[in-house]
Amino acid sequence: MGITLRDGPIAEVVVDVPPVNALPARAWHELAGAVTAAGQDEETRVVVLRAEGRGFNAGVDIKEMQATEGHTALINANRGCFAAFAAVYDCPVPVIVAVHGHCVGGGVGLVGNADIVLASEDAYFGLPEVDRGALGAATHLSRLVPQHLMRAMVYTCRNVTAAELHAFGSVLEVVPRDKLRDAALEVAGQIADKDPYVIRCAKESLNGIDPVDVKRSYRFEQGFTFELNLMGAGDRHRDRFVEGS
Repeated sequence: MGITLRDGPIAEVVVDVPPVNALPARAWHELAGAVTAAGQDEETRVVVLRAEGRGFNAGVDIKEMQATEGHTALINANRGCFAAFAAVYDCPVPVIVAVHGHCVGGGVGLVGNADIVLASEDAYFGLPEVDRGALGAATHLSRLVPQHLMRAMVYTCRNVTAAELHAFGSVLEVVPRDKLRDAALEVAGQIADKDPYVIRCAKESLNGIDPVDVKRSYRFEQGFTFELNLMGAGDRHRDRFVEGS
């Protein structure tokens, strides 16, 4: 259990943090390290990021945050998310994410910064941050859905399905859950068959023409999470979540 890196031309980073893949701060940093290590290996041609268990990612571990005195856990979680999202974006080779079940909060940050997204038929995506007294990852959600839907999702905490994202073109394929890994590896194999130097140049060039600096944009959002926490809204909503879980 935890974060596992399986080396090879098609490297796999597997997240398995029961019960729902809500990651404590340490796991976010481990995820960042695994993706970074995979990309730095000259033998790696593509990375597949996927998860085991009930869903792809449930965001940060709010229970860990509320069980820790002071602001250390909040700061560590925010730094961990920033590091993991940046590692996916900055990875020198393409990162394919294979999403099943829930993909909420920090999961959207990972997916939005990935190069290619595949999802199972039961996958859904959302940002419950407003209900948790926080903000963040709208930067990444805006890479998956149109602007007005992104705003509606942030304000209402509404989810969207894999089928909806497929219609927008942000999910490449929607497949049965038991076929998800195979589908991701098939796309990865198509990339791995290409000239690796050309692919690495392609990744760098595509990042270079992005209209939004995703790291700066996300850091700006995180500032409002800190403001909400200082004003008491963060603790109030997180306590309500822990009490109701």
